[in-house]
Amino acid sequence: MATVTLRGNAVDVAGALPVKGDKAPAFSLTNGDLADVGLAAFAGKKKILNIFPSIDTPTCATSVRKFNEKAASRDGVAVLCISADLPFAQKRFCGAEGIDGVANLSTFRHAEFAEAYGVKLASGPLAGLTARAVVVLNENDTVLHSELVAEIGSEPDYDAALAVL
Repeated sequence: MATVTLRGNAVDVAGALPVKGDKAPAFSLTNGDLADVGLAAFAGKKKILNIFPSIDTPTCATSVRKFNEKAASRDGVAVLCISADLPFAQKRFCGAEGIDGVANLSTFRHAEFAEAYGVKLASGPLAGLTARAVVVLNENDTVLHSELVAEIGSEPDYDAALAVL
């Protein structure tokens, strides 16, 4: 079990974050049309999994904006923004912000994703949501880069994630 912090207070994180060279665990998540999709829906593309607790927090919103700006227009790259938010909230945020280059995916019906990817907050006030993390996959779903952000309120290392694309 890993540990991150929320405003300096330790929070336990269940599961093990995939590391460089690992085959990404298969998953099923819910998209904006309330359909369940997995990695196969993005076959043949490199994928940035931008994982965060909730779109309705400033840092999470910033990460969606930045990955949309820096990576969504790249050929052969899919940016998957993953949180426990309902698809309606994800869609509302992206619509209001003019963000259309990312795929929003929700764990609300698929809590198993959080533990399979080592991002399940197991203690603290956000228990049950996901920690902030970035996992970059190649076209064959092999991990090229992963980061479990040490402080939930901090942004991920965008440059490190983008450098492997």
